Amino acid sequence: MSLLSTAGALLPTVSHLLDRVIPDPEAKARAQLELLRLQQDDAFKELDTALQTNLAQAKINEVEAASQSGFQAGWRPLAGYVCVAGLAYEFLIRPLLPWLLTVAGVTNAPPLPSLDDVLFELIFGMLGLGTLRTVERWKRVSAIAPR
Repeated sequence: MSLLSTAGALLPTVSHLLDRVIPDPEAKARAQLELLRLQQDDAFKELDTALQTNLAQAKINEVEAASQSGFQAGWRPLAGYVCVAGLAYEFLIRPLLPWLLTVAGVTNAPPLPSLDDVLFELIFGMLGLGTLRTVERWKRVSAIAPR
């Protein structure tokens, strides 16, 4: 649970306690205003921290993509190639290889393992990210805002 949701959940309780502790309506209003200001400051700090983390990750991604090293810049495309190889195995090699072995006369070949359980989770995740980026490109949204 984040700090913002915790503070939001506690706000009615603290306001109710202020009603009992501070009988003066003007002092109570000042205390509630101070409580709201503190809650808002924490929310902005949390949002700023998340923004700074995302900006730092975007800079790292930009440096990785610009690298001349195939090991550093090529891991994302390699992950895509692994997914394509998994699809080729699951839908071409796995169904056709037993048939080819039977035609060749090999009758005691063990069944090939399936990748269905994990392959589709990985591919849907990668295709989902690719689709979102395509929508961003259609709307001309930049991943890193110019300064």
